[in-house]
Amino acid sequence: MKESLDYIYKEQKEVSLYGGIAALLGWDQMTYMPPKGSEERADQLSLISRLAHERVTSETLYTQLKKLDDVGNTLTKKDRLVVTKLLRDVEKARKLPAEFVEKMTKTTSIAYGIWQEAREKNKFSLFQPYLEKIVELEKQYYDYIKLPGHPYNTLLDDYEEGMTVDVLQKEFTSLRQQLVELLQNITSSTTYQRQRPITFKLDSKHQKELCDILLEQMNLPFDRARLDISTHPFTTSMGDDDVRFTTNYERGGFQSSFFSTAHEAGHALYELGILKGEYKDTVISDAPSLGIHESQSRFWENMIARSKPFWNYFTPIFQKIAPDECKTMNTETWYRSVNQVRPTLIRTEADELTYCLHVILRFELELELIEEKITVAELPECWNQKVTDFLGITPKNDREGVLQDMHWSGGEFGYFPTYAIGTIYASQLFRQFLKEHQTAQDEISKGEFATILQWLSEHIYQYGSLMTADEIIKKTCGEGLNSKVFVGYLKEKYYPLYGV
Repeated sequence: MKESLDYIYKEQKEVSLYGGIAALLGWDQMTYMPPKGSEERADQLSLISRLAHERVTSETLYTQLKKLDDVGNTLTKKDRLVVTKLLRDVEKARKLPAEFVEKMTKTTSIAYGIWQEAREKNKFSLFQPYLEKIVELEKQYYDYIKLPGHPYNTLLDDYEEGMTVDVLQKEFTSLRQQLVELLQNITSSTTYQRQRPITFKLDSKHQKELCDILLEQMNLPFDRARLDISTHPFTTSMGDDDVRFTTNYERGGFQSSFFSTAHEAGHALYELGILKGEYKDTVISDAPSLGIHESQSRFWENMIARSKPFWNYFTPIFQKIAPDECKTMNTETWYRSVNQVRPTLIRTEADELTYCLHVILRFELELELIEEKITVAELPECWNQKVTDFLGITPKNDREGVLQDMHWSGGEFGYFPTYAIGTIYASQLFRQFLKEHQTAQDEISKGEFATILQWLSEHIYQYGSLMTADEIIKKTCGEGLNSKVFVGYLKEKYYPLYGV
């Protein structure tokens, strides 16, 4: 038994190293790699993915895991947990031929560069043939794995284990209706009718300076993490002590960079704090779902960085960094400006109230593609129609419509719902945090976030994948996914802002 345990832990360690190498190559591709390096990078990434897949699906590893599973009652709690989860992952991976994994990796790696070009040229037709290949590969993936129920369940399970289309359709249908109603109530208010677009702008130097201060207050350890620039902000982990995240200073105003930085820093803090110790380099030392991961970024971005106490602290800092631009701003005007409801075409720039409508829109389109109710060629038109129906505005071109996200170029079908799941989880966590820490708002007003970090560490970070996302939320908040908590949070915050 000891020989089998030693073997599975050694294999997990080496597969983890492969993952770190792939993450580093992917991070470089999205930050500093010369554009013409994409083809060779695709070959490099596909090789790494094939080698990792071969290790995970090897007959020897499977045999050792089955042997350990048969004597599960004699294992320690730790070993039993590792064996159970690893065996599930291995059995799933063994259904995929190595050639398929290699083909998917190479296709998506090339597609990312084409997506960038298509977005820059504002021309969906350039990306369309690559996306068609990816959609077909996603259908092949389902044919290999075939989890019970709707085909989309198989795609969803990679990001949100145990979640199903039936659950999401019920939750998202209700949420969409309530969000549209909230939006209509707010947009018909006198305050909304009188508000003007925020025109506040800061140059890149000042944006970076403010983001650096934000990260310092959030206690990011920069001997274990680094911030860079990319077209689409993201976070990735090369190892326990090497987490990379990005932002973008070139978009209009300052809000995009500031809140993207808060968002990605939330991801980074989770990666850096997640359960290690005896579970280091095992399948347990990982997030149980992307919904949980997203809850951490949305918690910091919205519940903290868009709160009034936060702006009690940051208003003087903004005035010091950019006195000319901030001379007419005070805490109340900052708080109102960063929480202004204004339907936008770009998901990453959406206000807190309409954001989930952008996510539900993508979920519905993915379902329709997988169910073959629409074709890839019809995506731009279908996208524009849904934006019009949900938000009352219509994209003028592909860049501000169907080409704005990189996710489909990476074959990440089933990923988008986790943004809404995480947003709902974040509201539930925030409500519970405030219940347990009545002085938290005063601490935030002073720029003190240690209590928040400690609470998240105790209630989220420390569990890793010891439990499912649903189990963690139930243990912490007393119930599972509940969009009513999110809607209640929105009403409590936005109705007073708009006099509804």
